[in-house]
Amino acid sequence: MQKHINKPSLRVGFLGGVGEIGKNMTILEFGEDIIVIDCGSSFPNIDMPGVDLVIPDPTYLIENKDRVRGIVLTHGHEDHIGALPYILKDLNVNVYGTKLTLALVENKLKEHHVEAELITVKPKTVIKLGKNFKVEFIGVNHSIAGSCALSIETPLGRVFHTGDFKVDYTPIDGNIIDLQRISELGKDGVLLLLGESTNIERPGYTMSEATVGKSLNNIFSENTDRRIFIATFASNIHRIQQILDLAEKYKRKVALLGRSLINVVDCAAKINELHFNRDNMIDAEKINKYADNELVIILTGSQGEPMSALTRMASDVSKIKLGYNDTVIISASPIPGNERMIYNVINNLYRHGARVIYESLHEIHVSGHACQEELKLIHTLLKPKFFIPIHGEHRHQKKHAELAVSIGMQPYNIMITDIGNVVEVTEKTITMKDNIPSGQLLVDGLNIGDEGSGEVIRDRRHLSEEGLFVVVVCLNALSGEVNSVDISTRGFIMNKESDDKLLESVKDLIIKLLSEFDLKSMSGEYTAVKNTLRKEIKTYLFKKIRRNPMILPMILEN
Repeated sequence: MQKHINKPSLRVGFLGGVGEIGKNMTILEFGEDIIVIDCGSSFPNIDMPGVDLVIPDPTYLIENKDRVRGIVLTHGHEDHIGALPYILKDLNVNVYGTKLTLALVENKLKEHHVEAELITVKPKTVIKLGKNFKVEFIGVNHSIAGSCALSIETPLGRVFHTGDFKVDYTPIDGNIIDLQRISELGKDGVLLLLGESTNIERPGYTMSEATVGKSLNNIFSENTDRRIFIATFASNIHRIQQILDLAEKYKRKVALLGRSLINVVDCAAKINELHFNRDNMIDAEKINKYADNELVIILTGSQGEPMSALTRMASDVSKIKLGYNDTVIISASPIPGNERMIYNVINNLYRHGARVIYESLHEIHVSGHACQEELKLIHTLLKPKFFIPIHGEHRHQKKHAELAVSIGMQPYNIMITDIGNVVEVTEKTITMKDNIPSGQLLVDGLNIGDEGSGEVIRDRRHLSEEGLFVVVVCLNALSGEVNSVDISTRGFIMNKESDDKLLESVKDLIIKLLSEFDLKSMSGEYTAVKNTLRKEIKTYLFKKIRRNPMILPMILEN
């Protein structure tokens, strides 16, 4: 009888970044070794009231922490590094990234009082992780400096992870994507490509960042007597560099508004990723000491974030007041889901009399992600045997798979995945295997959501949609007589006259219900009473006004 021999296989698991935008986290396993690619966070959606951040569930990594050999980072955006302070509390491993990436990580870890070994690499650096992985960092273009793709050698063959990238032949820092090295790797052979899919729906090529500089220069030259505000992503160092250069050219002082922006600029300047004359920078408190034509204010809020500098100014709750001699440039495109918030801000800016310039009116923003022709170029250079689309919602992954087929790849060599999926790759096959523990954790202040967080979010959603109805019953502890019944509501009913009438009828119902209990004999144990009040009041309110508020009955003794 022929003995069955298990063929070695590579396992690729997804804890985030597939079937969604953001929260990127991929793991590779071979033998006893595991490596982690990126460790990102994402913004909460509108169904998560009170939540600050969403991160991947690291349960599988913590259960296998003795096998994890390191975390490698492709770049320093929050959707690739934002979960590190939370996950490194339970995972003691080295973290590898370029200078700016690790400078941003270091700031985050200090803020959370977390320690980790951060090891700086640069393009062309090769590191060995465990017995089975050798990782080479490949320089690429993106909307943040220090971005890399990864070439990962395994005993079965090479895995190529694109990270987030675009092909920019005229980058601001002069570092063009290393297409030569990518081509060499393709000639040597690529077993598996993990390719980003964010801009797959856009035909053609992504414009160069230099295009934005030309548009901004035109705006500066046309607004010589006006105060200029520019809102952009804090992490877009190349955009900020162009603004700083233009400020010096047009002899304007620069003020920074927004904590994240100040932190990133400080980090980038320390490691020479940003170059500017420090004498040209002023504190935000000194803005009013300068004439309008002497100022450029760079600020956060390009996505309409409620507490950002731009939104606060637009809502007139900032010390800086906008007027008719202000030009506000929003140098960013809306992240899907943020459109309404951004247009609310734009409308408020117009109400203040400001001149507002945004992407749909001028070329003041370009994406950091590859469009269809750039993705075709990478596929053509690498010629992978297998392909998994990543960094996108399901429709993006599906479209990217179709693009790969259109340039000659066989459909059965492509796998579309979701969070928790594990794909097993051999030299000849690619198959879906059993899932691993996965999901999302909700960060709320200093707390991280556990098994009970779903109930908390449901309660918050219930409160936001239906309001709160609080009943306070005061009893005489000795006689069991009801001294008073008070009702208070929040976010419940809009018509005060109707509200008063309704509350009086509910109060009568409560007194009637209480009369049916022998309160004197209950000795402070009123659970049954409160359950009855909650049930009967809920039924009564829904019958009367078709509303279902959260009902909190309280019984106090005096």
